[in-house]
Amino acid sequence: MKRRANTQTRFTKPQGKIKNQKPPTGIVYIVGAGPGDRKLITLKGMECLQRADVVIYDLLLNDALLEHCPAHTEKIQAPDPRIRTTRQDELNHLLIEHAKAGKIVVRLKGGDPYIFGRGGEEAVALTEAGIPFEVVPGITSAIAASAYAGIPVTHRDYASSVAFVTGHSAALHPDSNINWAQLSTAVDTLVVYMGVAHLRQIVERLTAHGRDPQTPVSLVRVGTTPRQHVVQGSLTDIVQKVEETQLKSPAIIVVGEVNRLREQLRWFDTKPLFGKRILVTRARAQASDFADLLAANGAEVLQFPTIKIQPIEGVNIPSPHAYDWVIFTSVNAVEIFYERLRGSGKDVRALGGSSIGAFGVKTVEALNRIGIHPDFVPSHSRGSAIATEIGDVSGKKILLPRAKIATADLPNDLREKGAQVDDVPLYDTLKVANDGDKRRDEIEADLLKGSIDFVTFTSSSTVTNFLEMFPAHAPTALLANVKVAVIGPTTQKTALVRDVRVDVVAKEASVESLVEAIVEA
Repeated sequence: MKRRANTQTRFTKPQGKIKNQKPPTGIVYIVGAGPGDRKLITLKGMECLQRADVVIYDLLLNDALLEHCPAHTEKIQAPDPRIRTTRQDELNHLLIEHAKAGKIVVRLKGGDPYIFGRGGEEAVALTEAGIPFEVVPGITSAIAASAYAGIPVTHRDYASSVAFVTGHSAALHPDSNINWAQLSTAVDTLVVYMGVAHLRQIVERLTAHGRDPQTPVSLVRVGTTPRQHVVQGSLTDIVQKVEETQLKSPAIIVVGEVNRLREQLRWFDTKPLFGKRILVTRARAQASDFADLLAANGAEVLQFPTIKIQPIEGVNIPSPHAYDWVIFTSVNAVEIFYERLRGSGKDVRALGGSSIGAFGVKTVEALNRIGIHPDFVPSHSRGSAIATEIGDVSGKKILLPRAKIATADLPNDLREKGAQVDDVPLYDTLKVANDGDKRRDEIEADLLKGSIDFVTFTSSSTVTNFLEMFPAHAPTALLANVKVAVIGPTTQKTALVRDVRVDVVAKEASVESLVEAIVEA
């Protein structure tokens, strides 16, 4: 596999070849990725990922972070600590092996590397092997999960001290170096990591050594994610409540009066779409804004692109000077048209003699970014609205750069009004190949059992391609337990023709409007 040059080597590269020269030593970045919300990684941590030759990542990590790696990056999942007793030795060996090969290695760890993350052990191993390393701190779950649950670990009126402690079985052995007798009452807030399986023993130790049995306790499971689950009680009843809810790890245990603030300060799990799992079928390159809006409203976003946008090679765009109107119906059309325009040695001045029409808010924004303010934007994002509202176009020449699979309704309507229309296909909307894809099988299972709340479609092609990916099921059966949300009437029409029940239709053809409609639903 071709790999870019290592810019992090600690040695000056010699000008000529040296016989038996050893490869330059690489470097290891031990990076904390935060507790679950992928946006909680630091800027420096993100920069390390963007330069990595190798990433060795933890099992429970949000793997969306790996999308920031270059195409050449080798991604290695760390061994499961629950089944591999030699895990740490294996990890240390991997880090040293790849660094000695001159690679930029990122050891991506959940939370913070030096807070119960065994990052210190890895750093010692690297030092002993003579490997240069850097540590990039991360946001630890004691801080992040508590904050997302509405629990400040310190507060002037409730707590001026906090301690982090492991609840692993080793911490409960008689010879443990954790002094439970003093720790139980020495700090106002106690946050216990990895303690769910030993909750009863932890409670017994705290109360036996003087902690008030009425002290509030919270358990925060998978904190900072849309699957976050909080169970609250006191040292007297928390074990029973956790057993009743069958809460499992991973979770932190927060002990202290600060837990009383949750009802007043909770903000994350009160979002309108919190806990909802929403499937996004849009092309990956276009899905980020949509996914971010859904996530901002609390949803768990499942990205499952069914299409990809591919410019059509060999298409030469006509000179805009020859047209009275140029009408853009999508962001893709604007971006690809402008790229081709610049490739021919021209810029936006070539459009100076033409009136510009734009279909939808996002298309207007794309035109604004290249310095064009459209002359005409229809009130509705439908071809019929453009033809009705554009005015007298009899005898006018209109250029329509757009998708190859676009329907003929718009050019036909304009021709009926006497216009001369050149319908130029600039890009193709292709089906994403998913044959034998594990991800597809997982989505299929989730759809059938109803563990996905919404499936979203932002174009007719997403509907068609999505259904073709699941040929074993009729649409009515596949989507029987799921709500379907579409971006507009054209997509709705395609869905209904394909026997897909539509529950939500956006008022305007924009992802913002679609998110609003989903929230209302």
